[in-house]
Amino acid sequence: MTTGLGAKSYETAFRTRRIAQPEDIDFMGHVNNLVYLRWAAEVAGQHWMTVASPEMQAMGLWVVLRHEIDYRGELVEGDEVEISTWLGEAKGARYGRHIDIRKPGAAKPSASVHTVWGYIDTATRRPKRVPPEVFETFGLSPEG
Repeated sequence: MTTGLGAKSYETAFRTRRIAQPEDIDFMGHVNNLVYLRWAAEVAGQHWMTVASPEMQAMGLWVVLRHEIDYRGELVEGDEVEISTWLGEAKGARYGRHIDIRKPGAAKPSASVHTVWGYIDTATRRPKRVPPEVFETFGLSPEG
């Protein structure tokens, strides 16, 4: 696993690994589509929890607004995958996040995910512009 600071490209991404378990497999013998989405959500949460202090985490919450996924290669039970995530464009209360899921050492991903997350105020549960402290926490600037 990497620190995730300055994660703004595949090369600087936060990374973790998973192994496809029997319960991850669908009726066709491949990793189920919902598992890719679960992995995408988990790595995003892991990245936030690794980088953000408890105080920062208490200020706001992230909710999924949109998932877009492209499947490019099958994964089966027992396959190890490296899941990489980096931050995309921020606009108002929205922050894009990219996720790359591939077998370690593979030249191409098995799946690519783009997720749009919404930042909400913890107390009011209302959307809130991504504050400068969040960019600083990730080692990024508001311009990317």
